[in-house]
Amino acid sequence: MTPRSRSPRLRPLLLTTTLTLALAATGCGTEPAPGSQTAADRSSSAGPAPGRAELEARASAAQLVAEHVWVTEAAGYALARQSVGVLGDDGFGSVYTEPDGGQIRLSVERLPHADADCTDGPASGSAQEPLVACERDGEQWYRATESGHAYAREQGGLVVTLSGTRQEVDRATLRAAARAAHRADDYELDQVLPPAGEGAGRQPVERGDLPPVGDGAPNNDVGASG
Repeated sequence: MTPRSRSPRLRPLLLTTTLTLALAATGCGTEPAPGSQTAADRSSSAGPAPGRAELEARASAAQLVAEHVWVTEAAGYALARQSVGVLGDDGFGSVYTEPDGGQIRLSVERLPHADADCTDGPASGSAQEPLVACERDGEQWYRATESGHAYAREQGGLVVTLSGTRQEVDRATLRAAARAAHRADDYELDQVLPPAGEGAGRQPVERGDLPPVGDGAPNNDVGASG
């Protein structure tokens, strides 16, 4: 396919810069991806999931919408629990890491169609690297710049994006993670959400892209992978 020179539609995950650097440097606080166990594995290794009311309450305490929590899996990668957080008004974001420092970022947000379909014209307000690839891959859109790449799809009014740097995550691994991504079931919610009482009183996720002075306009000088 002829590469397209268009601005990518990925918006950066609203995770703190400190957290991202810490995860890349240490890979601490990770655990097996919630989606990596079969139903048989779950029944033999853990008890039943908490009731839905408890899960909803834990999600609310963490400022999350339970139905917007997604999980995925990729060989060698594990969920970094510290990365789990809210994006925008009611979105969800998390990071999966591997021992060598590679990261796959998962984001679920209410975004315009153009933020999923990179063939649908440039996204408004985009100021990222030009695309070197933009193509349909199965049910998803794949886009890449010189430094980053991502898979995105629309699902029930949400845009689900799996992204990473091209240096850390190859396309096959990113594709596998994108295809494995799904809405968390009750068992997976129990694994992802903070324990009861831990999320209460949490402050909103700090915007690392807001300057300390001026009118507060976001600084969007980030790579194409988001």
